[in-house]
Amino acid sequence: MQSSLTRWRVGFFALALLMAVAVGTTTFQSFPAAAAAEAELARDLETTSPEDVGISSERLRRLDDGMQAMVDDGKLAGVVTMLARHGKVVHTDVVGALDVGQGNAAELDSIFRIFSMTKPVVGVAMMMLHEEGKWQLNDPVAKYIPGFADLKVYTGENADGTMQVEDIERGKRITVRDLMKHTAGLGYVLNPRHPVTKAFQANQVLDADASLQTMIDKMVQVPLIAQPQTMWAYSSGVDVQGYLVEQISGQPLAEFLQERIFEPLGMVDTGFYVPPDKAHRVAALHSPEADGQLASASTGRGALRTTPPAGPSGGGGLYGTAPDYIRFAQMLLNDGELNGVRLLSPRTIEMMRSNHLTDGEQATYRRPGQGWGLNFSVVTNGAASGESWSTGSYYWVGIAGTWFWVDPEEDLIFVGMIQHSGRAINEVQQLSRSLVYQAIVGD
Repeated sequence: MQSSLTRWRVGFFALALLMAVAVGTTTFQSFPAAAAAEAELARDLETTSPEDVGISSERLRRLDDGMQAMVDDGKLAGVVTMLARHGKVVHTDVVGALDVGQGNAAELDSIFRIFSMTKPVVGVAMMMLHEEGKWQLNDPVAKYIPGFADLKVYTGENADGTMQVEDIERGKRITVRDLMKHTAGLGYVLNPRHPVTKAFQANQVLDADASLQTMIDKMVQVPLIAQPQTMWAYSSGVDVQGYLVEQISGQPLAEFLQERIFEPLGMVDTGFYVPPDKAHRVAALHSPEADGQLASASTGRGALRTTPPAGPSGGGGLYGTAPDYIRFAQMLLNDGELNGVRLLSPRTIEMMRSNHLTDGEQATYRRPGQGWGLNFSVVTNGAASGESWSTGSYYWVGIAGTWFWVDPEEDLIFVGMIQHSGRAINEVQQLSRSLVYQAIVGD
C-alpha cells in the first residue's frame, strides 16, 4: 500500500509542478509539509506521460512491479528509481524502507551514500577546469604533484613478506588522463589480499579526517600495482583528481562542487556530509545475514557523517538523492547544459563518454562490450555487453548499490538508489535495464 500511495503522491505533485515551474528550489507553501517537499524535488524537470515519449505505461508497470518484488522477496530494504526520456521524467517509484530495523518508509527525497557515483561529478569538475585551459589530458601528474615522478612499482614479494619494487619504466609517466581512465597503476581498497592494497590500508591513505594533502603525502609512499599504461585497475585516481581540483582551482573541493555544480543544477541535497536536521532521511546500509534476513549497519560503510570531512573523497564521498542525481545525468545527456545553465561544451561531454583505453589496456578491462572514458564506463558494443542498453551508453555505480546510466541513442537517463551489499546489487541493476528497455515502443 505504501508503494501505491507514494506513486500517487509523486504523480499528483508532478502534475501540480507543471503549473508552477521554477528554477532552483520551489516551495509550495499551500501544500502540507510532506507534500511540499515532494513537489520541490522535481523542481524544473518537466514530467509527462510515458506515451508522450514513446514508452508504454502498461509495460513500464513491470519496472514498478520488479522493484516491489525485490523488496517483497526480502532482497532489498528499499528502492528509489527515476526514469526520464527526451528530457521529461516519466517514472518515479519509491518502495520499501530506509531501515528494516525501524520500518521507516523510503521517500523520494531519501538520502543515500552514492560512493563511486561521486567519480563522474569530480570528472565534470576536472573538465570544467580543462575548458578553462588550466590543464591538459596528457599532462604528467608530476607537474602538479612532484612526488608522482618518483613512484615505485610493485613486482612481487620477498621471503620476509616485504614488497619487491622497481622504478617506473624509462619514458613512461603517469598522466592526468591515466587518473581518469584508471591506467595509472595506483592502489585502492577493493582487493584486500594484494600487498599494495594492504599497504594502502595500513597507511590509511584514504582518511576523511585528514587533509587531501596528507592523502597525497601518504599515497606517494605506496608502490604502484603495475607499470602505468599497462592495465586497467580501478584505483584511487579520482581521489587524486579531487586534490587536483583544489590545487588547480584554488578552492576546496567541496566548495568548488557546491558553487560550480550543485548550486547551478539545483542539487540541494548533495554533499560530503549530511546536516543533522537531514539525518532522518538517510537510508541505512543493509546486508543479508546467514538466514537470508536483511540487517542494517551504522558502522563501517554504514556510518553517517554529519560534519564536513577534512579530506573529502573525490572517489566516493558524496551523499545524494535520486532527484538530485537525475538532474546531473540530464545535464550530461544534454551535452553539458540543463535549463539554460551550461557547465560543459558538447565536445567535452563527447570526450568524457568516449573510450580512452588503448588495445593493451582494453584487454585487461574485463567487461564485455565496454571500455572506459573519463570517469565513466562506456558501452562500446551494446550486444556484446549482454544488456539492453545502446552502444554509446555510459554509466557508473556506487559500492552500496546506487546506479545510473545515460543512453544518448534513446535520449534516456535512469537513476536508482539502494543501500546494500551482496548479490542483490547486480540483480536489481540488470533487472532495471531489462524492464526499462522493454517498455520503449516508439521514438
